[in-house]
Amino acid sequence: MNTSAPTPAAPQASATPDTTPATAPAFVPEPAASAPAHTLDLSIGGMTCASCSGRVERALGKVPGVQQATVNLATESARVQFTPPEGGDAAMEALLRRAVRNAGYEPLTPAASAAREQDDSPWAGFAPVAIGLVLSLPLVLPMLGDLFGAHWMLPAWAQFVLATPVQFILGARFYQAGWHAAKALSGNMDLLVAIGTSAGWGLSVWLWLTAHPGHTPHLYFEASAVVITLVLLGKWLEARAKHQTTAAIRALHGLRPDVAHLLGKTGEVDVPVAEVMVGDRLVVRPGERIPVDGVLLEGDTQVDESMLTGEPLPVAKAQGDGLTGGAINGEGRIVLQVRAVGAETVLSRIIRLVEDAQAAKAPIQRLVDQVANVFVPVVLLIALCTFLGWWWAGVGMEVALIRAVAVLVIACPCALGLATPAAIMAGTGVAARHGILIKDAQALELAHRVDTVAFDKTGTLTVGQPRLTAFHVEPGQDEAALLAALAAVQSGSEHPLARAVVQAAHDRGLDVAAPGAVRAVPGRGTEGTVGARSYLVGSLRWMDELGVALGPLAAQAQQWQSEGATVSAVAVRVQARAENDAPPAGADTGAAPGLQLQALLAFGDEPKPGARAALAQLHERGIRTVMISGDNRGAALAMAQRLGLDAADVRADVLPGDKAAQVRALQQGDGHPGGHVVAMVGDGVNDAPALAAADVGMAMGNGTDVAMHAAGITLMRGDPALVAAALDISRRTVRKIRQNLFWAFAYNVAGIPLAALGYLSPVVAGAAMALSSVSVVTNALLLKRWRMPQNGVKPM
Repeated sequence: MNTSAPTPAAPQASATPDTTPATAPAFVPEPAASAPAHTLDLSIGGMTCASCSGRVERALGKVPGVQQATVNLATESARVQFTPPEGGDAAMEALLRRAVRNAGYEPLTPAASAAREQDDSPWAGFAPVAIGLVLSLPLVLPMLGDLFGAHWMLPAWAQFVLATPVQFILGARFYQAGWHAAKALSGNMDLLVAIGTSAGWGLSVWLWLTAHPGHTPHLYFEASAVVITLVLLGKWLEARAKHQTTAAIRALHGLRPDVAHLLGKTGEVDVPVAEVMVGDRLVVRPGERIPVDGVLLEGDTQVDESMLTGEPLPVAKAQGDGLTGGAINGEGRIVLQVRAVGAETVLSRIIRLVEDAQAAKAPIQRLVDQVANVFVPVVLLIALCTFLGWWWAGVGMEVALIRAVAVLVIACPCALGLATPAAIMAGTGVAARHGILIKDAQALELAHRVDTVAFDKTGTLTVGQPRLTAFHVEPGQDEAALLAALAAVQSGSEHPLARAVVQAAHDRGLDVAAPGAVRAVPGRGTEGTVGARSYLVGSLRWMDELGVALGPLAAQAQQWQSEGATVSAVAVRVQARAENDAPPAGADTGAAPGLQLQALLAFGDEPKPGARAALAQLHERGIRTVMISGDNRGAALAMAQRLGLDAADVRADVLPGDKAAQVRALQQGDGHPGGHVVAMVGDGVNDAPALAAADVGMAMGNGTDVAMHAAGITLMRGDPALVAAALDISRRTVRKIRQNLFWAFAYNVAGIPLAALGYLSPVVAGAAMALSSVSVVTNALLLKRWRMPQNGVKPM
């Protein structure tokens, strides 16, 4: 059980420049709540089929204050969003647990749930199955002997003694759950098994007690006993298989060390990780896992972050670099300062994202829920019609009853309820191991339909660390003094171009003063005062809006742009305005008197390693790729050429606020007949509206929290190759869902008529029913074989 209070809403994304360096630590945001609701996770025991999960959902949904309840059969858990009552979360938890119990199921305590998850013994829970096998085997052997002419039939009383404990002790769970379902005027697998096996056992007792003296009738004790045993065996195999689908979550939990080496005044002291606080200094020895997030204070090392980001190679860390809890320290002894603990660590947030995705219900599951709501009543009606039809045909009551029992047994909707969640759990789990965090099942299900991928340029396709490659000043200007003044104006900005200016000043050893009256003009540039002068540095578009002519420098600017550089200009106000007289930010600044051009700056960026190959891989799969950039068209086309993109797929001079409009244009057809399913890939604050507008938003894990909150998928490594990998995982997962649903329906569509026509005995029907549940989970587990080599996606 897990309760989380509402988190503050993410800040509104504004049309500001990209603010995140490509080397920033990969932080995963806490999903923001869109309503003042709390969330509660409950573990539930006793659910066996899709009808069970549907009944629990309806029971939880009737509790006052519940906004939404989602029950996952594969994880045997429920996630409830609710408005806290007067008694708080504790009162609501009690109400929800009572609702689960009244529905006929067991709300598990956190300790019981944890114990069940941690029980990795391969034979856990096998005892009832073993007892059933021991008691049923003597009932089956005479049937096998008949095939070879041997008659080993046990006396009726012996069959009764062997079958009755199986029916009423091992099978008590079916009676209990079936009774609760009947009281709720619904049905489930347990009700079908209870009715079917009781009919077989009752018929055998009636034939035994009414038989003529000296005559041994044919009894059906073995059918009821073997069916219950096979169902128990199937549920046990299913539980073991489902345990493997949660391996990703357990592996992430296993990354947390229990003890940290706290560095105090008296030296190192081992303390539980739960006692570590922000600001503490911890020692991490070679080969140990880093306990919490922190900053490296002493030492140099290499860190294995493969379980967090999927990056197979160790990452070098030096003093001042960020360290992520759960990663493995390399060969050096290091000291770190704690900056996040508990639920605020990257690892905890990753775990929550994966848990959220696995707890969510895919859109395709709605069809399954609708079928499950009417499935059991329809099966009961078919079984009744089977019994009455064969009885009317004159085969006798016992044969008609046995054929009706076969219908009841083979029709159990276990596989139907497991088909979708098992595949989603396996798909999100394998994705997480490769550095792809899928926030919701809807994104996973929709991504396979993507035919167009739009990329932000800076920080997504490029390294995102542009350098100042050229600085041309007007005659009579002091180049060093002007660069120092520009660095002062840009020192408060996180835009990549601003950082490049500051870095260039530091590289020259210039003193950077504190600026005054700095204001950012979104999508255009920055204005600030240094000393008595007011400087404006920004795009050529902004200069044109302000009426600043480039004059003789226009040719230089055009040449740099043709070479692929991003060009900015610097102007100074001859008579600086007072701060209170500054014009408002925005495009309507208007031409301002007293502005003089001072200099031009050229910036160069490099494509990310592997970006060209990643785009080529998408092209090979028939997916169109589009680059959206705020740069001038010349610079954007030059970068597109280096990336292997066509000029027609470049959107240049796009203001941050217009990226979402570009995405919508692509969705609506962008000049082509019909629309497109569009994925947007970005990393900055200004990408958040476009990520939210896209059918599937993919945020680079080295980007901002706002971008990752708006996206349905987070790529932890910031590697463009993960885009194709995420689409491939989605395609394979949806294919597994469809395969599972096909087989789940096929078992019933083919099995029910065969059982009704008398071609299946209850024993065979029970074996087929058990096999159906195991087969869909096993099929989903094949997703765990998925691997992604460094140069792309390898087929399974």
